[in-house]
Amino acid sequence: MNNTHIHTKNTVYIPLENVDSEHCALVVEKGLEKLPEITEHQVELNNRRAKITSDNLAEAIPKAVKEIRDLGYEVSTVKKNFPVMKLSCASCANSSQNILKQQPGIISASVNYANETASVEYIPGLISPEQLKHSLQGAGYDLLIDESEEAQDTLEDIHKNNFKKLKAKTLGAVVFSIPLVVLGMTPGLMHAGWANYAMWLLATPVVFFYGRQFFIGAYKQTKHRSANMDTLVAVSTGIAYIFSVFNTLFPSFWTSRGLESHVYFEASAVVITFVLLGKILEEKAKGNTSSALKKLMGLQPKTVTVVHEGGHQMEMPVATVKPGMILLVKPGEKIAVDGILTSGSSFVDESMISGEPIAVEKTRDSQVFAGTINQKGSFQFRAEKTGGDTLLSQIIKTIQEAQGSKAPVQKLVDKIAGIFVPVVFSVALLSLLLWILWGGSHGFIYGLQCFVTVLVIACPCALGLATPTAVMVGVGKGAEKGILIKDAESLETTKNVTSMILDKTGTITEGKPTVNDCFWLADDDTQMKSILYSIEKSSEHPLADAVVNYLSAEAVTFINDLKIENVSGKGISGSYQNKNYWVGNPSLINEQKIPIPESVVTWIDEKEKQANTVIIFASQEKVLGCLALSDQIKKTSTQAIRLLQQQNIEVYMLTGDNASTAKAIAAQTGIKNYESAVSPQGKIDFVKKLQTQGKVVAMVGDGINDSAALAQANVSIAMGKGSDIAMDTAKMTIISGDLIKVSEAIKLSKQTVTTIKQNLFWAFIYNVIGIPIAAGILYPVNGFLLSPMIAGAAMALSSVSVVTNSLLLKLKK
Repeated sequence: MNNTHIHTKNTVYIPLENVDSEHCALVVEKGLEKLPEITEHQVELNNRRAKITSDNLAEAIPKAVKEIRDLGYEVSTVKKNFPVMKLSCASCANSSQNILKQQPGIISASVNYANETASVEYIPGLISPEQLKHSLQGAGYDLLIDESEEAQDTLEDIHKNNFKKLKAKTLGAVVFSIPLVVLGMTPGLMHAGWANYAMWLLATPVVFFYGRQFFIGAYKQTKHRSANMDTLVAVSTGIAYIFSVFNTLFPSFWTSRGLESHVYFEASAVVITFVLLGKILEEKAKGNTSSALKKLMGLQPKTVTVVHEGGHQMEMPVATVKPGMILLVKPGEKIAVDGILTSGSSFVDESMISGEPIAVEKTRDSQVFAGTINQKGSFQFRAEKTGGDTLLSQIIKTIQEAQGSKAPVQKLVDKIAGIFVPVVFSVALLSLLLWILWGGSHGFIYGLQCFVTVLVIACPCALGLATPTAVMVGVGKGAEKGILIKDAESLETTKNVTSMILDKTGTITEGKPTVNDCFWLADDDTQMKSILYSIEKSSEHPLADAVVNYLSAEAVTFINDLKIENVSGKGISGSYQNKNYWVGNPSLINEQKIPIPESVVTWIDEKEKQANTVIIFASQEKVLGCLALSDQIKKTSTQAIRLLQQQNIEVYMLTGDNASTAKAIAAQTGIKNYESAVSPQGKIDFVKKLQTQGKVVAMVGDGINDSAALAQANVSIAMGKGSDIAMDTAKMTIISGDLIKVSEAIKLSKQTVTTIKQNLFWAFIYNVIGIPIAAGILYPVNGFLLSPMIAGAAMALSSVSVVTNSLLLKLKK
């Protein structure tokens, strides 16, 4: 049974995920009651769905989903990125985005003009990609919904063919426009009796053949009561052309009134030529903004050498590789998938993923990643992750999503782009009217020229490209440096960080603690060590692996029938043969009211002063032993913390470790503010406390216990060698785990936002200055009227200048 089908025209069923009791259902119903858009609602618990009725489902569904999520429940949705084709300007992106949002079942939709991508979240069953494609096609756009590798290759071919056609159109327009300009601008020729007919002949193919895309696009927009840059170009050049044809055929209409019959054939043709030329330059520049992503995509090899049983080798397409296969990597080859070395050794260049230039040594049991490059040696490895599961594929997907996301400042730009074309038309008509009223005998002719020039010079493209091109370059540059940024909002927010919270283990330190001393009190230490070994073997805590590795060298056995329970932030407990055992910090042992001998207290104090972490192993009656573990500080941590402090950022260290160890680490790294024995909830509370003081807080961590605090922080940064949960939660990931990259991320954020501001300034100032000049504001002062041809060139260059400024971001250190 399909629980998500549309029941009637105004009623839908929204699939719910974690509504599992009558109480939950009641909470959801009460929440839906608050929404005035919904006229009827009901939660069907058996089917786990909410029935809602509304006269405007496109508006009601997203609000209902938001309310359900705010209440702590989930809705089954799908998030996907689709390439959008036939976008000609920022207004097109805004128009296509609005069309998508108007479809019932869409939760959110965002169209990025710079990379021509639609990011859509929808409820399957209410709406399908095919329906989205159909809705855009009706407005003159298109959506590529096929996600196969062949389709992506087809998309690349489509872009290449479109670019070839664009170049051919531009070349053809230039060929006709050059003699047209010569004819229209040479005094000895322009007044010849045949000149107007010759210019008419030359302009016609430029306007209606090479420039036909603008008229087709304008017509489709008009059918949907919308307008974009195609409308501006089509109306301006069309009116100039028609007016020129009229004056060529009926010159006496003006000469009988003592006026010249001006023609603007050269203006109509040259404007289209400049717009086409601008499109070529813009497309080239836009292609360069995503060069980092293209480099990463180019790292994926097409074939791989598979080693079959008996040592037989066969070259196969990488798409056929399955987990568990043994693959051979020869010197100089790219590694095809993620895996574990089984034989051989080499050094592997991982700079394209981690940003670290030094090749990494790989021996048996070492991890290797798709896209990295083998150096001199050869080795075999077992495939672990293939296809879209590889680290490289995940990085590419994250970059694509980040480059397609919108920075908060883009919301204002989208609103302006949405009303830009109607405002420009209003200004153009107003200038025409004012010229007719107060322009004297030449008022209509000058007014018509200004009308055309205003429409030509106004360019929403520069506004539409200002933010996304800078974001694309910034995200790409971050990826090249080993800083994986998940969305534009975090890239913009990072520059505002005032307080930085650092986890200790795995962030400041290596995260590879080792046992360097122990103090054993148990009578039967072999039996007790086996119990401790079995408890720690079952634990997910980072310190557990160190204990397991230490005890593995002794005569211990794993006990299967242990019952294990984690004690959050303090340790772990185990039950064996009706007896309870605890492993954890001293506070856990004190909570169980187990006496700690004075000799143990003295030993612990001594070890903690040496920056060791001490864990105690105890039964329900007494302490059985203690282990001292140490974790080396990363080589760059001290320098990284100093750089953050030089950027006027308050640095805090939060650790679940004891006060002595925390103090020692803080002293060695130059951290003035630190907290010890902090639980996962304590980290959240600390973040909230700083936020209530008006501070913008960044949290850097790597463990499962950091994930909640990462979610609470304004900016969340995960260490790439940490837990998957931390990386999923965080908005940024430092792939190499090098803390110095955090300072680089802040500088990158500042550089990117500065570039966005520069772009927006030039885009706004261009239109603020250009449109009044085009309307003829300087004519009463110095008799200057801007030529439509110059306006066309200025419009073409405005977009190119904005994209070029974004590309300069690549050159900044």
